[in-house]
Amino acid sequence: MTTPPKKAATPKKAPAKKPVAKKSVAKKPAAKKTATTKKTTAAKPSAPNKFGATRAAADKSLEFRDRAVSKAKSVANEGKAKTGDAIGNLSKMIENSARTIDENAGEKYGDYARSAADAVASFAEKLNSKDVDDIMEDARGFVKKSPAVAVGAAAAIGFVVARLIKSGMDKDDEA
Repeated sequence: MTTPPKKAATPKKAPAKKPVAKKSVAKKPAAKKTATTKKTTAAKPSAPNKFGATRAAADKSLEFRDRAVSKAKSVANEGKAKTGDAIGNLSKMIENSARTIDENAGEKYGDYARSAADAVASFAEKLNSKDVDDIMEDARGFVKKSPAVAVGAAAAIGFVVARLIKSGMDKDDEA
């Protein structure tokens, strides 16, 4: 007779499982919403247009790049020519001042100035004889060989340029 009350306890456990089933059903509609969202964001018909637009943009960017490279090379060649002329003039100035140094400080110091003038003149000749691409390749090789010196030289040049710009601005303020 004790057996019938135990059977009544078993049906109470069955209703507890039903809410668990409802939770899993609630998850399925959420998954369906994300699937519908993905379908609306995919734009397959516009893919061929994007490819054509991308290709046209790439062609325009290549054309722009080619024009920019051409312009940069022409400006670099002009700058190289002007720099070579300026260094040549510097060499002549040092050579001319060597005579004055001979008279004022002695021939020994005048010889130092002449050797400096020769070194500057040979640098100007090398600069004028090389192409811009060769100069860039030499610069890359120098930076790879001794990066610390290259960074120091860049800092020194930057300081000098900043001072020149500042002195030019100070003259504009006075005028």
